[in-house]
Amino acid sequence: MIVEEIMKTDVATLFPTDTIADAIKLMESRKIRHIPIITAEKHLVGLVTIAEIREATPSIFHTNEHPEDLKKPLETIMEKNVITGHPLDFVEEVAGLFYEHKISCIPIINGQKLVGIVTETDLLRTMVELTGAHQPGSQIEIKVPNLAGKLSDITAVIKNRKANILSVLVYPDKSDDQFKILVIRVQTMNPTALIQDLKEAGHHVLWPNLPGISL
Repeated sequence: MIVEEIMKTDVATLFPTDTIADAIKLMESRKIRHIPIITAEKHLVGLVTIAEIREATPSIFHTNEHPEDLKKPLETIMEKNVITGHPLDFVEEVAGLFYEHKISCIPIINGQKLVGIVTETDLLRTMVELTGAHQPGSQIEIKVPNLAGKLSDITAVIKNRKANILSVLVYPDKSDDQFKILVIRVQTMNPTALIQDLKEAGHHVLWPNLPGISL
């Protein structure tokens, strides 16, 4: 999946000369926490988040005490070294940037112009959709040797049960690098028979560990 499939294209923006008051008003009206700062040519020059505003205006909830704070231009508080992405970047690569740099959004640039934005919420929604967690079903975790063909063996068992696979995730076994863990979500609310088939085929089912099913 690429970024242009999940990014928001209706991006709320401001100019460097706009004020903190303008940013607060826009965030409240659009219910957002990030505002890319652009030029008249839509070139990205900075980013303002709710964190920068809170840091710059500690009296934000007592605006009558220091009204001059709200008149400061955004260019005085905006983050200028902004990490950006491209519409054709892979979503997992962008997720890696979020994790590595501990950021909450990434403006998306194409041809030097701002074309979209991806936030933590967009990534979380995408991960939920990719894992199938938003659909009714059951999750099965299976420990397999780190060898070619193991996923095919398991999906063959699932196919024989005529169960529909919603998603498949793979991660290493932290206790033994010779194995990996397959997390398979299937469209069934009662996986008992399927788990029985998997165990009979010699697979090590970690979850669910149903009583009465052991080989």
